[in-house]
Amino acid sequence: MGTFTNLADIKAIEAEAAWQDRDVGRTLYEFLSRTKARHGTRPAISFQIESGPKARAQTLTWDALHGQVTQAANLFRSLGVGPGEVVAYVLPNCLETAVVLLGGAVAGIVNPINPLLEPDQIASILRETKAKVVVTLRAFPKTELAQRVARAVAQTPGVTAVLEVDLAPYLGFPKSLIVPLIRPKFTPGHQARVLSFAAELAKYRADALDFVDDPTDRVAAYFHTGGTTGMPKVAQHRASGMIYNGWLGARLLFQPQDIVLCPLPLFHVFAAYPILMSMIASGAHVVFPTPAGYRGDGVFDNLWKLIERWQVTYLVTVPTALSALMQRPINARIDTLRGAFSGSAPLPLELFRRFEAATGVQIVEGYGLTEATCLVSVNPPDGNKKIGSVGIPFPHTQVRILMTDGAGGWRDCAVDEIGEICVANPGVVPGSTYTEVDKNRNLFADGLFLRTGDLGRLDSDGYLFITGRAKDLIIRGGHNIDPAIIEEALMGHPAVAFVGAIGQPDAHAGELPCAYVELIKGAAVHHDDLHAHARDKIAERAAVPKHIEVLAELPKTAVGKVFKPDLRRLAIKRVLDAALAEAGQGAEVREVIEDKKRGLVARIGVTGQIDKAAVEGVLGRFATAWDWAA
Repeated sequence: MGTFTNLADIKAIEAEAAWQDRDVGRTLYEFLSRTKARHGTRPAISFQIESGPKARAQTLTWDALHGQVTQAANLFRSLGVGPGEVVAYVLPNCLETAVVLLGGAVAGIVNPINPLLEPDQIASILRETKAKVVVTLRAFPKTELAQRVARAVAQTPGVTAVLEVDLAPYLGFPKSLIVPLIRPKFTPGHQARVLSFAAELAKYRADALDFVDDPTDRVAAYFHTGGTTGMPKVAQHRASGMIYNGWLGARLLFQPQDIVLCPLPLFHVFAAYPILMSMIASGAHVVFPTPAGYRGDGVFDNLWKLIERWQVTYLVTVPTALSALMQRPINARIDTLRGAFSGSAPLPLELFRRFEAATGVQIVEGYGLTEATCLVSVNPPDGNKKIGSVGIPFPHTQVRILMTDGAGGWRDCAVDEIGEICVANPGVVPGSTYTEVDKNRNLFADGLFLRTGDLGRLDSDGYLFITGRAKDLIIRGGHNIDPAIIEEALMGHPAVAFVGAIGQPDAHAGELPCAYVELIKGAAVHHDDLHAHARDKIAERAAVPKHIEVLAELPKTAVGKVFKPDLRRLAIKRVLDAALAEAGQGAEVREVIEDKKRGLVARIGVTGQIDKAAVEGVLGRFATAWDWAA
C-alpha cells in the first residue's frame, strides 16, 4: 500500500519484485476470492437506478458479489461457455453488469458491447467474437435495448442463448408494480433460447465453481475499439493484464475504506479495469449511479449530493462531464472528497482550475488505451501534476518514444523529441492485440512494444505528453470516431471530389467531427444538402459532422493526400474566434503554429477592447494550446 510522487518512486516499486513474481492471484477467481476472504462483509458495489440523493439503492457485499460471480460462472459453463468461448453483454450499468463481467471472464471470455450501438453494429461484434451467449436487458419502458439486441442476435446464428436482466426489482413501490404492466412486448425474431438471468442464476451453487479454475494465464475478455463500421477491431485482454490494472489501483491509491463514485459505463475499459479491478484488489467500495451513468436523468444536478450521501472519497470523470458539472453550484457537503480522476480525452486547463477552485481537490489526469488493457501512465496523486501531461508511466510499464531509423528499424527519441508512443506492460499482448490476425501486422516495434498510434514526448522528469494522434481519430467526449467513416459517406455525394474529416475544438466534448469538402470542377451544392447527405449515410449519430465547409481546394501533400494539419488550423481559428466574439472580446486567432512540444498552438492577437482574464477563461474551456501573439 502506498503512493508515488515522482519517477524515482516508480523505480523503487519496480525494484521490489518483478511483475511475474508478485503474489497477486493467478486467476480472476482467485483474485476475487482473496478479497472475499479479507473483506467479505464490507460493501463492494452499490447501484441506484434513479439519481436522487435519497433514491432507493442496493448494495452487494464482497461475500454476496463473490457468490453471484460464482453462480454466473457456473451458469455460463452450463450454457457451453468454456475457456475459449464467449459470453457477450449489452447492458447499461447495474449490479448484474459487474457480475456478468466477472463471471463471464471466470467461465470463458467476456465481451462487453456498447448498448448505444445500432443492431447491425452489435451483430458485427457478436460475429467477430463468435459469441455463444448474450446477456441484455429485459424489455423496459423508455428503452429499446432489448428490441435492438434481438435484431442483432437474429443476424448472429452462433448465439444459442439470450439471458435477460430485469431492472424492475430496483424500482420502489409503486413503480415496481407498474413497470410489468406497461412493459413493451415484441417478438424476438431469432432462434436463441430466451431465459431470465435471475431465475437461471438461482439454480447454481454460490459456494464453489463446478469446474476446475485453470491457473494458466489466458485471454479472458474481448473489448471492441470501434463499432462504427461493419468491421470493428476487437482487442484481447489476458487475465494477468486485468489483474495488473487492479493491482496498480491498490498499490498506488485505493484503500479498503475508500468510496469511489463511478458514473462511467462498464462496457468501457476505464470503469471495468482501473475502477472495478482496483476495487477488488483494494477492497474499496464503488457506487454506480443510474443505468446510464453521467447520461442518466438528473445525475449532474444531483452529483454533489450523491458525493455527500455516499461519503465519496474519489470521483471518476471525463472532461465532458466535468464541463457540465462545473455549471452546477456545489449544494452539498463534499469534504470527504480526496481526489478525482479524468481520462478518455485531453483535459482543458480551465476545467482543471475551476474544479480545484470549487472543490479544493486537484484532478489527476492519466493515459490508457483499450489495446493495452487500459492503464499506461498517470500524474502522481501526491506529486507534481504537470498540466498538459498524462503523467509518469506506471510500475512495470515501459514507454518508449520511437521513430523509424530509415533502415526498417526503430530509434529512441531524445528527451522532448516527438515520436510515436510505444508501450510494453503486463496488459499488452505482444503479437495478438486484436482477434483478427491481419490487424496485428506492423502493430509492434521491436516485437514487444505496442505502437499506440499516438504521437508524444517524454520530458526530463519522465512525464509523458501527447502531442497528436498518428491515427487521426476524432475523440468526441471520450468516444473514438474514425474520420474515414465521415469521408467515405461524403465522398458518396455526386458533387464531392475530396473530403478531409477532423476533430474541431469543442468546450464540452473536447472535439466534434468536422468535414472540409472540395467539389468536383463545375459542381455546386448547398451546404444543407451536404448535411442531409451526411445524416442519411452515417449510421452512427455521434459521427455526423457538426460543421461542413466547402473550400475551393483542400490542402494536399505532394502525393495528393489531404493535409489535415492545415484543416485543423482552419477549424481552430474558426471555433476560437467565434467563442471570443460571443464573449464580446476584441481578440482573434492571428495564426496557428506547430510547436514541437505542444502540437498546434493558437496565437491570440488583440483587435479591440478585452478583459484579459475573460479571454483566458474563454480559451481555457478548450483543450487547444494557445499563447498571446507578440
